[in-house]
Amino acid sequence: MVKDGFILVLSCLGLAQALFLCFYLFTLKKGNRKANTFLAFVLLGLTIRITKSVFNNYMVLDPWYRNLGISGILLSGPFLWFYGKALLNKNAVFSKLHYLHLIPFVLFVLCSKLIPNVKNFESYLSYGLVVFHLAIYLILSWTYIYKRRKVANPQLLKWYRTIVIGACLIWCFYLSNFIGFIPFYIGGAILYSILVYGFSYLLLKRHVFALEKYSKSTIDRTASKKLLQQVKEMFEDREVYLNPRISLQTIADKLSVTARELSQVINENEQKNFSEFVNHYRIEKAKTLLINPNYALEKMATIAYDCGFGNVTSFNLAFKSETGRTPSQYKNQFSTI
Repeated sequence: MVKDGFILVLSCLGLAQALFLCFYLFTLKKGNRKANTFLAFVLLGLTIRITKSVFNNYMVLDPWYRNLGISGILLSGPFLWFYGKALLNKNAVFSKLHYLHLIPFVLFVLCSKLIPNVKNFESYLSYGLVVFHLAIYLILSWTYIYKRRKVANPQLLKWYRTIVIGACLIWCFYLSNFIGFIPFYIGGAILYSILVYGFSYLLLKRHVFALEKYSKSTIDRTASKKLLQQVKEMFEDREVYLNPRISLQTIADKLSVTARELSQVINENEQKNFSEFVNHYRIEKAKTLLINPNYALEKMATIAYDCGFGNVTSFNLAFKSETGRTPSQYKNQFSTI
């Protein structure tokens, strides 16, 4: 009894979180609004399907209610593919013909009272076609990932791949349950809850929104990597990071690009903002000084200033954030070796 209650609570928490994400994405005004809307429909379709699983596990549903739940799969598939196109290609155009892909969903909903769902051959056939329908769009999504792998933003590509993998896991579970390989029916809801909370963490912590603000940029991946290499050469050869007054604008001016373009290049290739990028070089410099015998008697303030930090506090915070240790702990570790 306790086990069933725990499973029910876990499943309901996942559904509630999914609905929150749907609302969040539908109302989000920043970033790629079309892509956000498509992702919301993906989650909504899966949530409809999983909700049916939860209710069907604890009560007897009429066949047409079960069909309405199943219809969510027919909604998620096309929008998963649409989401990839909108996210990975800033020039993607969606005509009215694209929305013809939603016809199976509309027909299934309208005919939900006519479609059999009573565990006979016709019922298994209709459900098998729904599962096959999602498989088609999973294949289309993977194909699009492969097609855009060399031109799309690598972090956006990674994010979309994560979403598609999550959808594949759900598809595999329900296919396995359909053929009798996995009898634990409610397991799909538990899996979905885990995936939803994982997606929520990525969405709300360091999601693609930081990169989507560059969706109108004209810099492609080749130019981006070339510019990043120029930045790294400047930092490594000329040690410009030692200047405590270094700024995004000053480096951009030296490279004859805009500050926005430079920010994009660092963000999408290094997954850091400009301040984090600069501090990385300063901390690497600090590591060498902390174990340098010539600096053994120097104060931490001296090392901080010699590495480009304006004060000891910012030095300590940045060092611990990247290494997990304070400068003193790092120094003592090597002094005892």
